[in-house]
Amino acid sequence: MDIKDLNKPQLILLAVLLSFVTSIATGITTVTLMQQAPASFTAPVNRVIQQTIEKIQQVEGKTITQTVIVKEEDLVVDAIAKNKSAVFSITKESQDLEGKTIEISAGFGFAVSDSVIVADGMLAYDNRPYYVKNGSGKFKADFMSSDKGGFSFLKIGAAVNGTDKLALTVPTFGDLDKMKIGQKILVLGNGVSAFIFDGNKDLKMSIPRSNGGALVLDLDGNALGIALFGEFTNNFAPIGAIASALKLSLNPEGTTPAAPILAPSTTQ
Repeated sequence: MDIKDLNKPQLILLAVLLSFVTSIATGITTVTLMQQAPASFTAPVNRVIQQTIEKIQQVEGKTITQTVIVKEEDLVVDAIAKNKSAVFSITKESQDLEGKTIEISAGFGFAVSDSVIVADGMLAYDNRPYYVKNGSGKFKADFMSSDKGGFSFLKIGAAVNGTDKLALTVPTFGDLDKMKIGQKILVLGNGVSAFIFDGNKDLKMSIPRSNGGALVLDLDGNALGIALFGEFTNNFAPIGAIASALKLSLNPEGTTPAAPILAPSTTQ
């Protein structure tokens, strides 16, 4: 029988048959190629497939399924945007060689409450005037306490210019125990850096002085802890330890704040 002699229903059935055969052939070819492909190719493909989310919505009695591809770079952008106002640059008053009062960098810190930020204990460690700055303005800050884990707390005070209104976001506290090997960890401070979690919960990071106190995040934008500067201290303090120390600092019950674990070796 010539194809020209087929009627409309027969043509439709033929098209369906050809589509079915083509899909089977495509599936077999794809599986074969994936089995033969190197790991450098299959790993990102599998990650994209795993990050495909099906959203089911009820609209006027109908079920609508929408497939959304979540790209890793989108997760990074969202995590940074979620915590942008939580991160503060810190300066402190010091004396120059001529005895004049100047401001020098004390690294970074991030909000752990609506008026307290956690900072690097090697850079913010004593009762001198501090200043903290984020997108909402520049504010005075008072030293509260240091913890043996290598971090310290500063309490945010009045605006330097008297008019800025403090606006900040307190990060959602994450859980390092739930991190899986191969997931990406972000460091948000003086710029953004990232590394892959290798399963060791005692995170080893090379943190320059200018980035001490940076916020460590997972890809969901949850705070995992603080990045610390210093060759002789741990370079990471987990958010759980920070939360416990903050509770004690706010409710000392007659105890005195702990001294810094190591005094800085240079003049601040």
